[in-house]
Amino acid sequence: MSNSDRPLSPHISIYRWPITMALSILHRATGVAMSIGLIVLAAWLAYAAAGEADYARFIDLMSTLIGRLLLIGWSYAFAFHLANGVRHLFWDTGRGFEMRQANASAWFVLAASVAMTAGFWMVLA
Repeated sequence: MSNSDRPLSPHISIYRWPITMALSILHRATGVAMSIGLIVLAAWLAYAAAGEADYARFIDLMSTLIGRLLLIGWSYAFAFHLANGVRHLFWDTGRGFEMRQANASAWFVLAASVAMTAGFWMVLA
């Protein structure tokens, strides 16, 4: 017995994620990344308190390519999390948050987080 009139779920190859769903997942992922970054921050403070030789070893480790990529990633996670939180604070008031406005503010969050990260690293360089 076949029911061909029944609607089919969209297949993964044709389904397109809405930007708001991607930002929701990225918001959670950046929260986890910032938690890991907090452990590295605590290690940095511990090595700084341990002495000059230990601190120099930690700085050498974070100066490698992988260390710098991690630092850039953590700074992006912070900027994204901040921008997305501000987006929800000001735009998502629960009063008919239109999808068009949600999409526009989502793209703004992505652009702002990249700009904040780039600006932060330009100031440090």
